[in-house]
Amino acid sequence: MKADTILQTIGNTPHVRVRRLFGDAEVWIKSERSNPGGSIKDRIALAMIEAAEASGDLKPGGTIIEPTSGNTGVGLAMVAAVKGYRLILVMPESMSIERRRLMLAYGATFDLTPREKGMKGAIERAQELAAKVPDAWIPQQFENPANVDVHVRTTAQEILRDFADTPIDVIITGVGTGGHITGVAEALKKEWPELKVFAVEPELSPVISGGQPGPHPIQGIGAGFVPANLHTGAIDGVIKVDAGVAKDMARRSAREEGMLVGISSGATLAAILQKLPDLPEGVRVLGFNYDTGERYLSVPDFLPEQ
Repeated sequence: MKADTILQTIGNTPHVRVRRLFGDAEVWIKSERSNPGGSIKDRIALAMIEAAEASGDLKPGGTIIEPTSGNTGVGLAMVAAVKGYRLILVMPESMSIERRRLMLAYGATFDLTPREKGMKGAIERAQELAAKVPDAWIPQQFENPANVDVHVRTTAQEILRDFADTPIDVIITGVGTGGHITGVAEALKKEWPELKVFAVEPELSPVISGGQPGPHPIQGIGAGFVPANLHTGAIDGVIKVDAGVAKDMARRSAREEGMLVGISSGATLAAILQKLPDLPEGVRVLGFNYDTGERYLSVPDFLPEQ
């Protein structure tokens, strides 16, 4: 493969069979860590910026300001570096130091908000900054339609292509902005009407289930509110996951499958483990590996004791 820029290598990520974690069950993981910026958020970063360029909302020399839990910030930083935009990222101070350093490496600057305010606090701060910075544009990943659209156009099509002869029966995946679960669910259910899609959220912040928001350590999912990009009619249920189990499954993935995944991916693996006993025998399950575990090595309790 030859590419004019690194941006042309976004997408077309592999689907990897999980061989040991779930016994004889057929479970696949879409390896979004294979994107050039290391996460699923590369897709929406490029899509939102290109949509804003096309609409005229983002002009040459403009500034991008975005509240992010981390991976969208890394993706935006990579795209902004290629396209020459200034980028200011606003994120809760609870996000891992590895992700902050990645953003700095790409040339972004960031503004940290109190951890107890979660993503709501980051969004409010981003809006304050945008009012002061000339030619500022906020992608608003939680409500930007380009977020959902890119997963309809790319992610879902890749799944359809690779599983054309062996359709997926169940998708179990986390909710951050809601973009990928909505886009994938809506696109795939048109082709596979029997498909069931389950959302994963932190047990400590079960807002999709109708509970109260709260602080939790599963970075990347559980924003503390129901995002506009989450079309709840597209999902068939919600699985609440304990953070300790999520970290344990992330560790097991590295030791048993050779896949060093992040905590949110560990939450998906934990949800699959939790849901499998309720599913019919022989179903084909798909989850997502959103990013790499290298971004969480500083997180307490992520690594096992020596």
